[in-house]
Amino acid sequence: MDNLYLLDLINEANSRGGGMVLTYENKPAAVVLTIDKYNSLATGDGLKVTGQGAMSATDERPISQTSQTTDEFLHYTSAITENRKVLVTGGAGYIGGHLVRELVKLGYEVVVLDNLSTGKLENLDPAALFIEGDLADENLLADIFATNTFEAVFHMAASLEVEESVREPQKYFSNNVANTYNLLLAMNEANCKKIIFSSTAAVYGSGQEAPITETSPLHPQNPYGQSKLLAERIIKYYCENLGFQAVVFRYFNACGFDVTAKILPTHQSHLIYNVIQVAKGSRSALMVFGNDYETFDGTGVRDYVHVLDIVLPHILALKALQSNTKFEIYNIGTGKGSSVAQVVSVTSEVLNKIIPMDIAPRRTGDAAMTVADNSKLTRDLQYTLQFSDLQNIIKTSWEVMKDM
Repeated sequence: MDNLYLLDLINEANSRGGGMVLTYENKPAAVVLTIDKYNSLATGDGLKVTGQGAMSATDERPISQTSQTTDEFLHYTSAITENRKVLVTGGAGYIGGHLVRELVKLGYEVVVLDNLSTGKLENLDPAALFIEGDLADENLLADIFATNTFEAVFHMAASLEVEESVREPQKYFSNNVANTYNLLLAMNEANCKKIIFSSTAAVYGSGQEAPITETSPLHPQNPYGQSKLLAERIIKYYCENLGFQAVVFRYFNACGFDVTAKILPTHQSHLIYNVIQVAKGSRSALMVFGNDYETFDGTGVRDYVHVLDIVLPHILALKALQSNTKFEIYNIGTGKGSSVAQVVSVTSEVLNKIIPMDIAPRRTGDAAMTVADNSKLTRDLQYTLQFSDLQNIIKTSWEVMKDM
């Protein structure tokens, strides 16, 4: 079965509002719409039927864009893989750990490189090969690429605390810029030239009109954002001059959990983490940094996106690279901003708990509002966010962290 044909079936079902993929001899054969959907379309703009060969309903599974598991996505993208091998730097981290699990489910052979400075051994999928080491170790990188043939590299290893970056800029330029360059050198030497890079909305800075597009002005206001932007530009140079292919994802605020994955949080400065700490009684109050921003309630506004809605587009990015994508940048966010006060309010409502707040001065480098325009992501990669409503984020965060 041709991989592109399988994806055509999936996209056809999605474009028609949902349906089923029927299989024959354990292979996808055709898309069949539900009766209700058929009836609604039959009197409208017509019905396009796509099929190949005989059909059987012995292994039919509905495609859902609102499912609270990733089973459907993984089932219908499994034919992309052909048991390829990939490297994930930072694969013991919060986002990296979720990504590795999804890749393993798809049948990828995954090698994880992580120095465990913030990553956790508990986050490692047992099916992945783990190498403890640092991207600054050029000899280690040379050995890894000499002994493995990778389809692509997911580069997720980074330092990412805004406040820390202001205090220790040298750490951020070393880890996020110089180490990215080390990785590219090793990849180039091994003729491994496909990379999917984890960047950040911090490259945009403040003062942006919402929603922020991929072509919005770039004015990072802290060393973290600056370091990620420099890394992006180095990768772009390699694509333009050395035959590399890259997809860059600019994350907005990653949060939530796959409650079945048993991934632990690795950064304690993030808002949702701290709200949950107050909700479960580990802290007496939430420290709110600034209530005098030019936002609708004075508190900072962010675009909170569920971690699964971050990692699943990474898998689709592999297809884009297989289709000769040269260099593309995508925002990953919801297009909807929530203020700190709104997050507290929703948490109180969902968990039926009071969340006390203490107001502190603004932190250096924090922007008033960052909200994504994700239309390019949904258009090019044909991904529809499934998990990122704020209530689901709070519920899954509570489920994972309540007993920690």
